[in-house]
Amino acid sequence: MAIKERMSGNEAVSYAIRQINPDVMPAFPITPSTEIPQMVSAYIANGEMDTAFIPVESEHSSMSAAIGAQAAGARSLTATSSAGLALMWEELLLAASNRMPLALALVNRTLSGPININCDHSDGMGARDTGWIQIYAENNQEAYDNFIQAYPIAEHEDVHLPIMICQDGFITSHAVENIELLEDEKVKAFVGDYCPEEYLLNPGKPISVGPYSATNYVMEAKKNQALALQRAKDVILSVAKEYEKISGRSYGLFEEYRTQDADYIMLLIGSAAGTAKQAVDNLRAIGKRVGVIKLRVFRPFPAEELANALRNCKVCAIMDRCESYSGGSGPLGSEVMAALFCYQAKIEAVNFIYGLGGRDFTVGDVYDVFQKLEAMINDGQKLEQYQYIGLRE
Repeated sequence: MAIKERMSGNEAVSYAIRQINPDVMPAFPITPSTEIPQMVSAYIANGEMDTAFIPVESEHSSMSAAIGAQAAGARSLTATSSAGLALMWEELLLAASNRMPLALALVNRTLSGPININCDHSDGMGARDTGWIQIYAENNQEAYDNFIQAYPIAEHEDVHLPIMICQDGFITSHAVENIELLEDEKVKAFVGDYCPEEYLLNPGKPISVGPYSATNYVMEAKKNQALALQRAKDVILSVAKEYEKISGRSYGLFEEYRTQDADYIMLLIGSAAGTAKQAVDNLRAIGKRVGVIKLRVFRPFPAEELANALRNCKVCAIMDRCESYSGGSGPLGSEVMAALFCYQAKIEAVNFIYGLGGRDFTVGDVYDVFQKLEAMINDGQKLEQYQYIGLRE
């Protein structure tokens, strides 16, 4: 029987961590993820879990400690946001290249400067090429569900890669919503025990972790890492099917909302999908053929799957909640445009930048985007390819 509760996104992720009861959690506080290690440490102090909590002096140290614990054979995790993730940069690459299936609860917050503590995706997108799996949540329920699925994905024998479970800072991390929780026993059975085949503290089978690699081996190691990330797509889908059996909630690489006959589709990530869905419902009520695709899995990037999902629409608005400073698109825009080209989905597409530093993204903004797309197709109006939404001139 599902447990009905009201929780913030940070509470939901912390509750999932308690249910999983990992071996080691090093952490350093940073807004808006601070509540996660705070709540987990309270669970530990109250005797509700026996995870070893390690307070460290920086986020670089927290990821270093998580990698060390994972290499020693312990299931480990940490949590961070924004500049904390940036400070982990060196260690993120080491975690992935050393094939450490640890987890990171990332509460998305804009990277400095100027200093800002509100939501955008510049931290997660900045780490998009570090080799980590990245899964994003629309709401608190998804943040909880995604975290429970994290270890079965990361630890799968075909994957063995670290995983980021991402949610929008303050919008989901601190907002309280109705949520359905699973019983502890179901979560423990679903996640299972961590039984690594090789680890540093195995006296019968000594290994090296992170040794110097001569030129003869580096390319092969990188290719194997890339293949593991590609295989993660199938593992993500198979884990989601198993999770649906115990939760009743279905997940994929992305969600298609009212797109079956849509001429105009908005593609975006995270909490803004809820706003877009409401706008789509309103526009559908007056006969507009519009829809939303909410991307859940950004790494590995589902290029072919997205191209096929968009193939029959007339135009797609690709919405980026961060800037890539390429002068031509945001990171999601460049990835989707490349996917459309590579898989010959011959549709129009326009990239928009929105919500930087927590700037509001409203139902009215969604209306405006769809109106621009419609004018582009029906009236032949030239639409600027790369533009900001809600920018004060």
